[in-house]
Amino acid sequence: MSESVQPEAAPASQTRAPSIQLPVWQIAVLAAVVLWLYGGVLARLVAQWSEDPNFSHGFFVPLFSTFVVWRDRARFTRMPPRPSWTGLLLLAFAMLVLIVGQMGAELFLARFSLLLVLAGTIVLFLGWNFFRAVLFPWAFLILMIPIPAILYNQITFPLQLLASRVAAAVLALLGVPVLREGNVINLPSIALEVAEACSGIRSLMSLITLAIIYGFMTEKRIWMRCLLAIASVPIAVIGNSVRIIGTGVLVQYWNVDAAEGYFHASWGWLIFVISLVMLYAFHRLMRLIWHEKNAPSW
Repeated sequence: MSESVQPEAAPASQTRAPSIQLPVWQIAVLAAVVLWLYGGVLARLVAQWSEDPNFSHGFFVPLFSTFVVWRDRARFTRMPPRPSWTGLLLLAFAMLVLIVGQMGAELFLARFSLLLVLAGTIVLFLGWNFFRAVLFPWAFLILMIPIPAILYNQITFPLQLLASRVAAAVLALLGVPVLREGNVINLPSIALEVAEACSGIRSLMSLITLAIIYGFMTEKRIWMRCLLAIASVPIAVIGNSVRIIGTGVLVQYWNVDAAEGYFHASWGWLIFVISLVMLYAFHRLMRLIWHEKNAPSW
């Protein structure tokens, strides 16, 4: 592998940032090989972002990671590249994961191996110090990969039952006659089924992604960023429960059509906006409790 840094003589009184000169032809060859190996994987991934509303946030994930790297570009130019041959081990492991994913028809593994290729390339040409510097934007890219089907099913059904229980309990408190059977809420005029699409997984994935972005842009304290990401989970569950409760109230006291069509779709957008407001309010509350001047900065 060619040298990445060209040393230059400089006066002792003058400090110059090291220049990064990447071996372009090697990177071009590697990029062509990666495109050949992962062209179909990437095409199917983008198609799923377009067709599956549960993972439409995937379009924004690589854009934000690119923005983070671009924002810190001045810091990267001051870092001395230390190419490491251990990057080849990461690349070999990525190929193994790709083969296993393709043979087992497991899309998550095949897609995740692309991130391993990216990590191996960074280590190979720039070194572990660069990879540690871009660890956050690299790790954030995991959110662009739809979770495995087996894990997705393990998450959605409990969310359906939880939303059904909470909604049925609150509707009963509001005086609405209700009988819950699993994930079906029976009202006098209609039976509301909390289907997979209403489990809240869509708002959960999107809200977690936005919470991480929001925390990164507004907070320097890592513990507060983590707290915002964790808080997005119960906030998403509460928001989805409010959506089902509101639908039940509208069906009971106004119009049965509120459970479907335009009203049902608009409820989703409204509740997601409310969830964002709740996340912001939670952040403000945490700032009041732990004022920035007294809070530790990690």
